[in-house]
Amino acid sequence: MLTHEQALSLIEAARAECAALGVPMSFAVTDPAGHLVALLRTDGAPWISTDVAQGKAWTAAAYGAPSAAQKEKMEPMPSFASALTAMTHGRFTPQTGAVPVFVAGEPAGALGASGGTGQQDEDVCAAAVAACGWSTS
Repeated sequence: MLTHEQALSLIEAARAECAALGVPMSFAVTDPAGHLVALLRTDGAPWISTDVAQGKAWTAAAYGAPSAAQKEKMEPMPSFASALTAMTHGRFTPQTGAVPVFVAGEPAGALGASGGTGQQDEDVCAAAVAACGWSTS
């Protein structure tokens, strides 16, 4: 599981990536069970982006895969996706923009982002994980 210090390092790496991109974003780091460890909304990021980032991170943690994988899986089943979202009290967010975090090959948590396009969000997350020396699989 990511320590608080590791979560803050991940958030700082993500913040640097979004600053370089010039896109304000919010970031959520969760533990492997999807519980929030750290959250940041950069200046100018939409207020709702914190909730979206948390949902994406929860989804990546729950499945141990990028949240985009669930988006693709759920596209032909919108009713099922809605049911899962309801059953998880809004946490299931099958949208592009989060990645799982593996440290030494073990699941350690997830990083979700919101504020850019889904692909920008995911790219920033993946770059932040790599900058910390960890992997997304």
